[in-house]
Amino acid sequence: EMIIHHRFGTTGNGSSDLWGIYAPSNIRLGFNYSVTDFFQVGIGTTKFKKFQDLTYKVALLQQTRSGRVPVSVTFFGDIAIDAREEAAFGSQYEFAHRISYFNQIIIARKINEMFSVQVAPSFAHFNIVEEGYQNRYVGISFAGRAKISPQTSIVFNYDQPLEIDGLLIKGAAGLDGTFENTTMPKPNIGIGIEISTSTHAFHIYAGSAQGILPQEIMVFNQNDFFDGGMLFGFNLTRLWNW
Repeated sequence: EMIIHHRFGTTGNGSSDLWGIYAPSNIRLGFNYSVTDFFQVGIGTTKFKKFQDLTYKVALLQQTRSGRVPVSVTFFGDIAIDAREEAAFGSQYEFAHRISYFNQIIIARKINEMFSVQVAPSFAHFNIVEEGYQNRYVGISFAGRAKISPQTSIVFNYDQPLEIDGLLIKGAAGLDGTFENTTMPKPNIGIGIEISTSTHAFHIYAGSAQGILPQEIMVFNQNDFFDGGMLFGFNLTRLWNW
């Protein structure tokens, strides 16, 4: 499976940059491979911060038609390396400062042939962050799909980071050695259209996060969907079966 993620700039500058179309765009190229019916691995590279990532997905439960198992449960995780120059990590550089993690439990239910929903608690962690940011968050995500034709669906998602006292670990926080969190990330909101065939899926949507890796969205997103922070994006997936 090959995936192309593309995020244009925010629409806040209006026509001066064609509502973000001419602004710098973030892009990720990814490849996934299903080793078995319940285990998938993947790799990817992202333009912003030059993230190089390894992803993994494990199907723990699958919803059954009989209703004996009412939901599907999947574990998703990734580990990423920030491949920018050493100067981006401060004067006390260590290779470990480049690493970030994300883990998520996805609980999904197909309600009927038209509607599917999911909820996903998650955990994001960066070994080091810029001054004013907290290096780890738990969060909760909600998503859904409503089919309007055999090939076309309306999709949405909402990712909410949660600030929990005592979650920050001293010694792994800021580039300047401080630990105060002054920049609470904003929720990521997205709504779009999915068009799919047996081998392709195409999403075009309006959202608020220009980051692509989920840990970057959870920790750093500062775009407000309702205050000039909306942006347009698309995802293209190509599937091969052997």
